[in-house]
Amino acid sequence: MNFAVRQIVSRAVASDEIIDIFSAAGLKKPDISILSDEFLAEIRNLPYKNLALETLKKLLNDKIRTIAKKNLVQSRVFSEMLQRAMIKFQNRSLDAAKVIQELIDLAKDMREAHKRGENLGFTEDELAFYDALEANDSAVKVLGDDTLKTIARELVETVRRNVTIDWTEKESVRAKLRTLVRKILRRYGYPPDKQEKATQTVLEQAELLCKDWAA
Repeated sequence: MNFAVRQIVSRAVASDEIIDIFSAAGLKKPDISILSDEFLAEIRNLPYKNLALETLKKLLNDKIRTIAKKNLVQSRVFSEMLQRAMIKFQNRSLDAAKVIQELIDLAKDMREAHKRGENLGFTEDELAFYDALEANDSAVKVLGDDTLKTIARELVETVRRNVTIDWTEKESVRAKLRTLVRKILRRYGYPPDKQEKATQTVLEQAELLCKDWAA
C-alpha cells in the first residue's frame, strides 16, 4: 500500500467511511450479514495492521448496530466483547495482530449467533426473547432448554397481543405488560431472584420490536 493509498485510508478511518477503506485496501465491500472466512482472512493479511484493525472494528460496529435493532442482549454482549478487545490494544497489552485475531473470532461468534435461532427452531423474535431470559445463567439453566423455549414463545405471543402504537408512553399499558411477564416467569418456575432483571430486559426487548408489532 503506497503513501497515497495510506492517506486515503487514514482519512477514511477518521471520517468513518467504511467503503472508502475497503476500496483503498483493495477489498470488496463485504456483506456484514455473512462475514465469510475468506473476507476475514483478507483482513488478517492486510500489511498495515493498525488500518486493518480500524477497518475490522468499524465493520463489527456496523454489524452490532444491525443486531441492536432486533436483539438487545446479543448486541450488548458483542459490544462489550469489542470494547474489551480494543481496550487491550489501547493499553498495549496486545499488539494489533493479536487484537485483529480476537476481532475475527468475534466476527465468527456473530456469524454463529445468526445461525443459533435456526438450530433452536426459533424465529428471530423468539430468539431475542430467549436471550432476554438470561438463558446462559446457571440458575436459569436448571429449568431446562425446553422450558426456556416455551417461556420465550409465550412471551412473544403475550407481548405481541398487548403492544399498541404508544404503549411505551402509557404507564398503565407498561404496568399491565410487566405484570403479564412476571406471571409467565413465575408459572414456569423462573428463579425468583432473577425475575425482576429478566422482566426489565424483556420489556426493553419489546420496545425494540414494538414499531413492527404495534397495530
